[in-house]
Amino acid sequence: MTETRPAPVARPSCDEGALLPLDAVRGERAGETASGAVRRAGETAPGAVRRAGETARGVPEPAAVLPVARVAVDTPLPHLDRPFDYLVPAAMDAEAVPGVRVRVRFAGKLVDGFLLERTEASEHQGRLARLERVVSPEPVLTPEIAALARAVADRYAGAMADVLRLAVPPRHARAEAEERPETPGGPGTAPVPAPGGAASGDAPGGSGPVPGGSAPGETTGDPGAAPGKTTGDAPGKTTGDLGSASGETTGDPGSAPAAGGPASEDTPAGSAPGDDTSGGPGSLPAPGGPGPWADYPDGEAFLSALAEGRAPRAVWTALPGVTADGPEWPRAVAVAVRETLRGGRGALVVVPDGKDVALADAALTAVLGPGEHVALTADLGPAERYRRWLRVARGRVRAVVGTRGAAFAPVAGLGLAVIWDDGDDLHAERLAPYPHAREVLALRAHQSRAGLLVGGYARTAEATRLLATGWAGALVAARQTVRARAPWVRPAGEDAELARDEAARAARLPSLAWRALRAGLERGPVLVQVPRRGYLPALACLNCRARARCGHCSGPLALRSGHAVPYCRWCGRIAGDWRCQACGASRVRAQVVGVRRTAEELGRAFPSVPVRTSGRDGVLTTIGSGRALVVATPGAEPVAEEGYAAAVLLDGWALLGRPDLRAAEETLRRWMNAAALLRPRAELVVMADSAVPAVQALLRWDPITHAERELADRTELGFPPAVRMATLTGSPAAVREMLGEVALPDGAQVLGPVPVETHRGDQVRERAMVRVSWAAGTALAAALKGAVGVRSARKSPEPVRVCIDPLDVI
Repeated sequence: MTETRPAPVARPSCDEGALLPLDAVRGERAGETASGAVRRAGETAPGAVRRAGETARGVPEPAAVLPVARVAVDTPLPHLDRPFDYLVPAAMDAEAVPGVRVRVRFAGKLVDGFLLERTEASEHQGRLARLERVVSPEPVLTPEIAALARAVADRYAGAMADVLRLAVPPRHARAEAEERPETPGGPGTAPVPAPGGAASGDAPGGSGPVPGGSAPGETTGDPGAAPGKTTGDAPGKTTGDLGSASGETTGDPGSAPAAGGPASEDTPAGSAPGDDTSGGPGSLPAPGGPGPWADYPDGEAFLSALAEGRAPRAVWTALPGVTADGPEWPRAVAVAVRETLRGGRGALVVVPDGKDVALADAALTAVLGPGEHVALTADLGPAERYRRWLRVARGRVRAVVGTRGAAFAPVAGLGLAVIWDDGDDLHAERLAPYPHAREVLALRAHQSRAGLLVGGYARTAEATRLLATGWAGALVAARQTVRARAPWVRPAGEDAELARDEAARAARLPSLAWRALRAGLERGPVLVQVPRRGYLPALACLNCRARARCGHCSGPLALRSGHAVPYCRWCGRIAGDWRCQACGASRVRAQVVGVRRTAEELGRAFPSVPVRTSGRDGVLTTIGSGRALVVATPGAEPVAEEGYAAAVLLDGWALLGRPDLRAAEETLRRWMNAAALLRPRAELVVMADSAVPAVQALLRWDPITHAERELADRTELGFPPAVRMATLTGSPAAVREMLGEVALPDGAQVLGPVPVETHRGDQVRERAMVRVSWAAGTALAAALKGAVGVRSARKSPEPVRVCIDPLDVI
């Protein structure tokens, strides 16, 4: 085993029998200096491998051509995050192609890895261990995904091995053996470039038109530069007209997401607009109308750019409302995918959850036809998921829809990446290095010169920044169209009104909300959104109103039903003998009411109406057009046939009052996602103060202005996405030790460390935040990655979790 760069001291291996002597792979003649030269006419050169018959006794004969394999070893150690060189035995020459899974000996153990590329020579001056075996001749790691994994690891201060676990699903031998294609010929075919290498500035790709722009722009890919930082008159200047202008980009694809501007208008190498480059069965989809995109002034130009093989980048604010076919956004996405396939390139759609996957899957089937795409979700099971993933890797389909893991799907010739509802926290990966699907797709679009569509009913500050810097353009409908489709919003959350209203005591509903539900039930189903799941998820002392906490771990107490005993939500212990630590009382009251308790209250208020719940215990996908009262948590609202006749958004204070930097943005997103399921001009009652900016944005159905103000406020205060921020979480000693050792970039600010709440009372954890400018983001990630590597190399007992740009920054 060896690393790709020379080591000052060649350490002996713990398994000498697996190593090839140095003189068997390197020439020893004096005066030879040409590294990497192939042996000719009895001459050898440093790094070259001897031909057949010239190896040492008992050592396997190396491959005659490209005998060195560069392998990404699956190791969790951050300080070993680099490829290693291994010798390819002649017996494995045909199967050891770039992208296959291999088994190698690493630190005396057999571990898995991916073969990245085959080379003629190694820069290592010591011995080379051989490949133990090729696990499967199926190439599962494409050059594009290998480069993307390296870029994501560098952007999030993580290890490439962790990203590859997210990108490539576990092997399922039976699924892989089904209709296996012929093994690619020769070890030199389609080599995987070394991860982390820069993409050439003249790589083929599509244009990066921006809706509403007028002039072509030229951008640079300086690592850490702001997305779309132009070299024209002013930063953030729009860089091109949708479907017309072009620009050039150069730079490192591993720089910050969206670093760079519009690419050239050239189509992918070896293809032309309209050519089918997938190699799969079937012809290109038939042309069709613009569908829902006809309601957007720049919609048809956006589709034309995709059909011509170019790469438009846009932030799309979708229109609300439900038609007879359901929400319009899945069909709009399907039409964009169809035009991308007509342009000879592939498409990738990432949505938050399985409910949205089902909607997009049905729309793609209706627009493209059956068998022209695959849906990838975690609940498919290992065999079926791997089977579908192989269809994509083998080029049999060029369109994919799925949840956040599908962002790494190996779509051939990617032309469009779509992310729907990018503000949903389900897009953030829970495993290291904690990447966000939006940033992964932005990196991939930049590297592949593909288009990017960031869509949703609301707009995040991150998407607004893409517009402000000119990296993307806006796809927005005219105001008169928005007014005709948006619901009629009425706030009803003032304290004085609730105090005067007797109906609020019976069912937690003021008279305005009760009248809206009663009138809506005469025309169809109605929706009630409750921000908390469960029955009574938070309790307080009935006497002094102090929050009820567990006596063992200090966790919050809750109730599962009206006849249950309080229990701890952290440790699960029953608190039957609970007494308030402040006043000694033993009776509790509801501090927060959950969805199931709300359903009970509404069932008593509307005894003749069926009540349906949708939440964590069971998510409803659709519901009929008959009378029904649907109580759902945010994100679990089922789609009603022809839309809901009315809706009520309860407990707005519970969403707006969260101690979170994104509280207002997240509240507006959840409200708009629910309101968009209503029929046009249906009545919507929101239980919140009308003076709150998020409520005002809902009243006017204006998420754009709210997002722009949110970005301006964060820029003034120095919060993401205006800056890059990292959090370090661990024991107090470990966090302080790492802060004392890391070499932070100039201008870095360290905030904290401060204690953080944990689910275990005996654990003490602290978190520190490091804030730098956007341009210094790459340097910050590199510095933190190096510090983590140093701690790993010296086997520090206490780990420190490093997270770049986390959602829960505050």
